[in-house]
Amino acid sequence: MRTAKLSAIIFLCTSVLLVNGCNSELEQVRIQNDALQQRISDLQSQLEAANLQLDQYKRQLATAQGEGSVELDTLQAKIAALEEDIKKKNELIETMRQRLLSGGAALPVELSTLLEDFAKNNNMVDYDSERGIVKFRSDLLFDKGSDQVASTAVAAVKSLCGILNTEEGKEFDILIAGHTDDIPIQRPATREKHPTNWHLSVHRAISVLNVMRNNDITPERMSVRGFGEYRPIAPNGPNKTGNEQNRRVEIYIIPKGS
Repeated sequence: MRTAKLSAIIFLCTSVLLVNGCNSELEQVRIQNDALQQRISDLQSQLEAANLQLDQYKRQLATAQGEGSVELDTLQAKIAALEEDIKKKNELIETMRQRLLSGGAALPVELSTLLEDFAKNNNMVDYDSERGIVKFRSDLLFDKGSDQVASTAVAAVKSLCGILNTEEGKEFDILIAGHTDDIPIQRPATREKHPTNWHLSVHRAISVLNVMRNNDITPERMSVRGFGEYRPIAPNGPNKTGNEQNRRVEIYIIPKGS
């Protein structure tokens, strides 16, 4: 009887420690994410101030050029330095946003190795091991203007599902994000289904989700987002001519419940 009571007490204490440990880890993640979000807000404030200063310098430069001022070189140097600073701040903000989106957690070595091998064997796929992101090129994943996953690409998505359903993979949820370039949708038949690039990006993410659901990824593990043309990873061409690098579907492998 005494042994049974002792075992029960030990079990209870162990359970409390485990729960407290999990709660502590979750709280740490929340603290880190809150700090990251605050840093993003601070950088955005600095960015706004820098853009205002840049506009002021450019107005001063225009005036100086008209007057033939000797301050031209100084103003041009200030503008170049400020533009470089603004570029770096934008890049840092985007990196931090991606860290928030991906949950900020490194994937287990076994799972990351499987995903690296998967990407090496598929010319339509890139894998970012630092952030746990699998990127599919939309040019190979979909026909132009379509949200239906091409038959040639279904096998690759199916292979990815096999990896995500391994013991290591099942410990993670999946966020599917669609992206487009900045070329407006022109064809009336396409525009009827996808009025904007935003619609097209979401519809493509949903199509990938459906393929994954048909290959045994449970619905409660998945969610979708669509960014349209507003999160390019490379400059689009002038006059709305796009860039194939920006046409992509990203699959974020994130901690459960993120």
